Parts: sequence; structure tokens; C-alpha cells
Amino acid sequence: MGIFGDIINYIIGLGASVMLPLVIAILSICVGVKVGKAIRSGLMIGVGFVGLGLIVDMMNAQLGPAAQSMSANFGLSMSVVDMGWPGASPMTWASSIATVAIPLAIAVNLIMIFLKLTKTVNIDIWNIWHMTFTGAIAYAVTGNFWIGIAGVIVHAAIAYKLGDLWAPIMEDYFELDGLTVPHGTSAYLAPIACAIDAVIEKIPGVRNIDISADSLQEKVGVLAEPVVIGGILGAVVGLLAGYDIAASLKLGINMSAVMVLMPKVVKCIMDGLLPLSERAKAILSDKFGDAEFYIGLDPAILLGDPQVVTAGLIFRPLTILIAVIVPGNQVLPFGDLATIGFFIAIATGVHKGNLFRTIISGSFIMYLTIWIANQTIPWVTALATTTNSLNGASQVAALDQGGSPITYIFTELFTRDNIPGLIGVAVIYGICMLFAIKTSKDRAKKLKEEEIA
Repeated sequence: MGIFGDIINYIIGLGASVMLPLVIAILSICVGVKVGKAIRSGLMIGVGFVGLGLIVDMMNAQLGPAAQSMSANFGLSMSVVDMGWPGASPMTWASSIATVAIPLAIAVNLIMIFLKLTKTVNIDIWNIWHMTFTGAIAYAVTGNFWIGIAGVIVHAAIAYKLGDLWAPIMEDYFELDGLTVPHGTSAYLAPIACAIDAVIEKIPGVRNIDISADSLQEKVGVLAEPVVIGGILGAVVGLLAGYDIAASLKLGINMSAVMVLMPKVVKCIMDGLLPLSERAKAILSDKFGDAEFYIGLDPAILLGDPQVVTAGLIFRPLTILIAVIVPGNQVLPFGDLATIGFFIAIATGVHKGNLFRTIISGSFIMYLTIWIANQTIPWVTALATTTNSLNGASQVAALDQGGSPITYIFTELFTRDNIPGLIGVAVIYGICMLFAIKTSKDRAKKLKEEEIA
């Protein structure tokens, strides 16, 4: 790739909080946004990701030891630590496939748009690392570069189609008209929520249970406000970890801070992305007339929703408990605990903010994720070895992407070391995708009916 490859590698090495502002500012200028406005947009996104990083770091520092203490208190034997996306993404960008992955994923998007195979226009360059991870893992395991390239292409194509599927939910529940989230854990795990939602709808009585932060607040008042919920959940986790009263209360205050600060930080990211998304939609409208397009953005834009934040806090301790019941589990959820909201964000929209349903489907989501993450321990370890990312560990795991059905199915097709697992995950995920398509069509139909009315 020469100088172009060196430039890409250098920009990637800057990290999300610098890379994204640069990319967004440059893209904004290229599509006609005024220079001053483009620079402000980039800086706002940088501010948002720095803020998000500070919150994540605080949660890792506070929740990480609490999770480990909780694991020790309950006599759990999970020896392989989840490195999370903060560990998995740099490792992915360090792989030999990373240099070609960005132009390749963009090319797939453009080809699909011109062939009218997708309406999603992805402007989130950073999260191409999810697509790259599939290719990097496949290459590390098979030793075949072209299988790795195929992995990037397959994951990219699926991601853009997922962007199309979730667009009606973005508009209907999150009120993000014209925007979508085509990648990350949110996008590829939400089909499971669609299947669970359909099952719940068939169960008399259970289908009528509707619990949300708003409905709780109506019944119990101030006790159900996000800041109070965060404090209570944090304190409970502290007590389960064996902390004394003072330390448990401190953890509670920190989690209250998360509930208050997360939506404010996400608003910075949204403000920064708005000029580019508006300009992109205008250009597409001029070029393609009345054709409908969705701007693909980072799933961080969903973390400002109160139900997503609340569900994310609930799933931090709940994920540890789920890890206990997964047969033969070796993975200790850790690195991704702080951002567990990404795993169930779109699922929350599928359930229209119903926390009761989100907890049920989220439990299935985390169970499957942890099970797959166990199967991919040798693969993730192989990638970490080739990129010198083991950092003294003998084995590593990752819930984010390491627990992805897409990565698992694709790579297992070539390794074939667990055929029953491959068949089981492929069948389950295929059925869930069918429910996702139906859910998307139903939401789109509902939106059209509301427009007519």
C-alpha cells in the first residue's frame, strides 16, 4: 500500500478520540460543510469520545475490581479475562489486514449502494474495526490472506444490511430520523431480541408486563430516577463484592455519575455528527432524487437513552451471574462490562424501552455471546500472538467481536473444529434474522401509517 498505507496506519494509531474527529472534519469539508463548522464538528466528536473514555475508564477502575471480587466471593473459576473492545480494537488495527480493510469496507458500501442492495451510507470509519476483526481472526487461524479478505467483505455486507433493518427502529423509538447503526455488538445481536420479543407476544399475561424507567418513576417517584437507580445498583454490586458500607456507597455515587453524565457526553457526539449527516443526506437527495438513504453512525449515539443506560447498569452484575451458568465457561467478563450497554442498545429499541423484555432478551444475548467467546479463545489468542498483544497472558478472550455470531460462523466454516456448535449457532442466528426482518417491516409499516394519519 506504500505511503497511503503508512498514512492509514498512522491515523488508526491515533485512537478513536483523535482519529474520528480528523476523519469527520475532513469528510465534512470534502462534502461542502464550511471549514469552521467542520472543525467544530470534529472537536465536538473528540470531546464526546474523550468524555466517553473518561466514563469508561472510571467504570473499569471501579467495576473491574468489584466484578473480580464478586467472582471470588462466589467461588467462580473463570481464568481467561475478557479484554473488551479497548483491547480488541487496537489488536485488530495492528493486524496485517487492517491497512486494506478501510478502503475495502468503503468499497463494499459504495458498490451495494449503486447496486441498490443497501440504503445505509456508513460514515463511521472507526467501527470498520468490527469488520476487520472477522477478517483478522480468519487470517490468523487459517493462514490464508484471501479468506481474511473475504471475512471483511462478508461482515461489511451483513453490517450494511443490518443498518437497513434497524433504521425504522431508530426513527420509531430513538427518534433518529434518517440515521441508523449498522455495526458493532448492538447491530448484530439485536436479531436475538426480535425473536424473543415475538415469543413473549405469544405468552398471555407476560406480554402485558411493561416496565420502564418512566413507568417506575410514576409509581415510586424519585426512587426510579436514573441518578437514583445508578446509585442503588452500584451500591448493591459493592455489597455483593464484599465491600464495606463506605466503599459500596462510593461505587453507588460513581454509577449515579454515569447515569447523569453519559447522555450529556453522547449529546456532544450527536452535535458533532449532525452537520456531516445533514450534508450527506442533501447530496444523496440531489443525486438520487427521492431515494431513501440512512446515515450509519456509531452505536454510542444510542447510549443517551435512559432505558439503555438503565439496562446497561443492570447488565453489569447480571452478566457476571450469566457467566456462572454457561457450561464450561472460562471467560471472566471484564473489559466490556463498562460498555455492556452497547450489547443491548438496539434490543432496548426493539422492545420499545420495556426493561422487562430487555432483561429477558439481553440475558439470552449475553449467554450466547459468552458461549461463543469461549469457543473463540484460541482464535483471539492466535491474533493477539501475531500482533504482540498478549501482554504476558497465556490466553485472551473478547466478548465484543470475540463473541460475535458473524465472526464465529464465518471462521468455523473454514476450521470445522466444532461442527455441532457451527450448526447450532447458524440455525439459531438464521431464525433470529428472519424475525429481525419481520420486526423491521412491521415498524416501517407503522411509521407509514402514522405519516398518513
